[in-house]
Amino acid sequence: MPVIFVLIWSTGFIVARFGMPHAPPMKFLALRYLLSVACFLAWAVAAGIALLPRERGQVKHLAVAGILMHAGYLGGVWAAVKMGMGAGLAALLVGLQPVLTAIWVSSRGGAVSPRQWAGLALGFGGLAMVVWQKLGVGEISAANFAAAVGALLSITTGTIYQKRYVSPCDVRTASLVQLSAAFAVTLPLALLESEGMRWNGELAGAMAWSVLALTLGGSSLLFLLIHRGAATSVSSLMYLVPPTTAVMAWLLFGEAITAFTVAGIAFTALGVSLVVRQSPAGGGKMSGSHATGERLK
Repeated sequence: MPVIFVLIWSTGFIVARFGMPHAPPMKFLALRYLLSVACFLAWAVAAGIALLPRERGQVKHLAVAGILMHAGYLGGVWAAVKMGMGAGLAALLVGLQPVLTAIWVSSRGGAVSPRQWAGLALGFGGLAMVVWQKLGVGEISAANFAAAVGALLSITTGTIYQKRYVSPCDVRTASLVQLSAAFAVTLPLALLESEGMRWNGELAGAMAWSVLALTLGGSSLLFLLIHRGAATSVSSLMYLVPPTTAVMAWLLFGEAITAFTVAGIAFTALGVSLVVRQSPAGGGKMSGSHATGERLK
């Protein structure tokens, strides 16, 4: 499951490259959320599962997590790229998530071992090596930097919030609530954008992949991983996204991969392995003791 999640999640910037020139970010994301809600609704009805969680108060918690992990994170990243920030720099900034998560866990008395701290540092160093050569000159402004930092804080806070407050439930029920909340927050921002969507093959393909693979696939896997593993271990998987994206960009667009990039990918993989490796006491195990609730039917 972690391997599949990283592969799917890494296509996010590839999709942005195809779709961003033809649509403003909030209009694209609002339509993505709406279509995703329709897909999850049809799936839930066909499977005969509850459309809302049975546990009292979970709708509110799921909505908060959805706003942070969908509207806040994706809105910030896409807005930053639209305003001129390179994908490499955006990935580097959002790649700070595992470090922030580990700091929060440590400050709350959680168990982040010295080995895991070393893995976090090594993973971030490898991540920096991967994106370093992609950092352009003059691509940072106050606006796009604020948007990227907002995305970083949103995905970090959302991951911690969901792990702490959201009870295990069917992923389709959870996604319906989360994506509906994200749509409700994003729609007013989309209506403020003056630029329209210029439909063509690239935009249609980007939208289809965003809904079917990234939201139905990637977001569902992230929900399950958060409930199965420790917050630090799950967050550390984000370190693998920029290196995997670099490989995809090389295959699809011919973007160069140097020996420096390969070394960075190796350091990143080693760092993640240090974070998620099970200790003798069971710490850092990706498939922790948390149940996931109902399985997909």
